[in-house]
Amino acid sequence: MSELKSGISNPESAICIDQLGKSIHLPQAPLRIVSLVPSQTELLFDLGLDREVLGITKFCVHPDSWFRNKTRVGGTKKLNIELIRSLQPNLVIANKEENTIEDVIAIEAFCPVWTSDISNIPEAFEMISSIGALTGTFDKAKDLVNGIKNALVSIDKGPGYRCAYMIWKDPWMVAGGGTFINDMVNACGLINVYGDQTRYPTIELSDLVNNGIQILLLSSEPFPFKMNDLEALSNILPGVKIKIVDGEIFSWYGSRMLSAAKYFKTMLKDF
Repeated sequence: MSELKSGISNPESAICIDQLGKSIHLPQAPLRIVSLVPSQTELLFDLGLDREVLGITKFCVHPDSWFRNKTRVGGTKKLNIELIRSLQPNLVIANKEENTIEDVIAIEAFCPVWTSDISNIPEAFEMISSIGALTGTFDKAKDLVNGIKNALVSIDKGPGYRCAYMIWKDPWMVAGGGTFINDMVNACGLINVYGDQTRYPTIELSDLVNNGIQILLLSSEPFPFKMNDLEALSNILPGVKIKIVDGEIFSWYGSRMLSAAKYFKTMLKDF
């Protein structure tokens, strides 16, 4: 579990434990931050850390002003380590799934790295609170978490349709259990028929028929499903309601979660 051993409101000289259980030492308040995760970059913006954040990845597209003006340090899995070093950060924020262990180890040679590891909504709340504490924005982070919790509770979950959430094509891959996406599917009142499988299983389209799904969600990312995919699958799966959904809503575990409840309520009206 993430925690700050000291300096909750002012992280100067704090010993921090990230979501991998790793201790890091922040000798001073993090005034030069590099974010390696798109959803956490957006969170840093919403916490009001414009001056502090110097570097982001090429996939950190929100907010647009940061994408256009902040230094881009490569992709999440192919980082420019020397460019990051040149920014002289005193905190880098990473994620276990988004970034490679090799890159994180390389960065740790010159800068503390706080790494998140998120497979469900409570862990996302923990990450938001911890980053708030790390950056001296704990009150804003607390308000954000409370706002998300209240919004998610307000969802009318309906009858609990059986569904699958498709993330990839050729091969066909779906979100299974132990993933943040699975928890978000559950949060909007749907039952993920692959929730008993681990991570992102590869399937055959015939599996969808055999599992008796009523709804198939096609994500806009990481694979950008389009209307032609929806039409082709409709021919294969007659009677199944198929919808292309906003992948950022289902997979970004930061401040974008505040928009999820409204999105889910609108989406559920289609079913």
